[in-house]
Amino acid sequence: MNDRVPGWYRLAWFLGRAPALTTNQWRLLGLVAAVSIFEQYDIYLFSLNLKQIQADLAIPESQLGVLGAIVRAGSFLSVLLAIAADRWGRRALLMLTVLGYTLFTGATAFSSSAEMFVVFQLFARGFASAEVMIAAVVIAEEFPPENRGWGIGVLAALQSLGAGLAALLFFFVDIIPFGWRTLYFVGLFPLLLIAYWRRKLPETRRFEEVREVQRRDHVFKPFLELVRQYPKRMVTLFSAVFFFGLGVSPAAFFAPKYLQDIHHWTPASISILHLAGGLLAILGNPLAGWMSDRFGRRPVTCIFTLCFAFMAMFFYSAIGMFVPLLWIALIFFLMGGDVTLSTYGTELFPTKFRSSATGLRGFIGTIASILGLSAVSGLFMIFNSNWISIAVLCGVCFLAPVIVWLFLPETAGRTLEEISPDGDDSSPT
Repeated sequence: MNDRVPGWYRLAWFLGRAPALTTNQWRLLGLVAAVSIFEQYDIYLFSLNLKQIQADLAIPESQLGVLGAIVRAGSFLSVLLAIAADRWGRRALLMLTVLGYTLFTGATAFSSSAEMFVVFQLFARGFASAEVMIAAVVIAEEFPPENRGWGIGVLAALQSLGAGLAALLFFFVDIIPFGWRTLYFVGLFPLLLIAYWRRKLPETRRFEEVREVQRRDHVFKPFLELVRQYPKRMVTLFSAVFFFGLGVSPAAFFAPKYLQDIHHWTPASISILHLAGGLLAILGNPLAGWMSDRFGRRPVTCIFTLCFAFMAMFFYSAIGMFVPLLWIALIFFLMGGDVTLSTYGTELFPTKFRSSATGLRGFIGTIASILGLSAVSGLFMIFNSNWISIAVLCGVCFLAPVIVWLFLPETAGRTLEEISPDGDDSSPT
């Protein structure tokens, strides 16, 4: 065991003290995180630039929720890509997803209509969502049991630096040539990393052990076996993901526009909030991962999902100095809840199904996001306010911690084989 911390991690001082990891584990975390940063960059660009994109492409106010839902639907593509990772390997599909989301993010800069923007972003979101899910699978399969939650949390925190980069560049959106379009063009940068990444990124040890069996099976067999062998775990986990996602998607998506429309914040002010406050908020990722390793997945997941619901409801009804503080708390608990649910999603199923299960979890999360964003537009007809509509939807999130506490098993500190043995046809609880 080599506990020497790499230089890049020392620059990320906000992530706290690192556990003892092997050189290969550190290299894997760094490689996966390096390109994952731009996945978050793309996602946050849409939210940050929503007001500017709306004005440039002449999108009606009442259609913003629907527009966001259609773009979010691109994540359905990630299900097929995740299933493919159980057949052809984590490494090959990670390379494909990075290439895909990078190219479509850059293409978004050339959108001349709302329809073209939606098409480019739909595919960008599909590849990007798959990259994030498969990256979490890679960390879960390669990290020791006592550090799995921490590893996925740190990966998520490093991914969130992409949001910080988007916020930094958004500061200049009103003065740079071509405005929001230039920011999307910057998303082509990961193409420069692909050649290096291709030589250095290894396949996971656990997938290598089942590779030959997977190749002999039908491409959809892992998915079908997953449904047959683990119905209880699927229904329970996916229900929690669904109810959490109903509130998360609209609460995060509309926040920058809410600050501009209701509190009259400028793009520069929002950038400062994302850079300064966001640095505090992303601590929710490693903290939730570390806490779930030490105190258990179930109680920590319940705490973070419950607190998110409260913070989101308060944020969309707050005034004055409490607004930035509540935004920080909202993002903090959102990220922490997502980390622990993602960790659960990689642990509850065997290696031969793991990526398929992760993809299906993303599918459910996408449905929840689409319904949440669409519901904002629907409830707008009742409340005549997107903000009241979002606060109402966040109330549904309270169901997530109830489901987790009552029905999910504890997985912290246990090996993946102990939690879900490969070759076991039973359905453990």
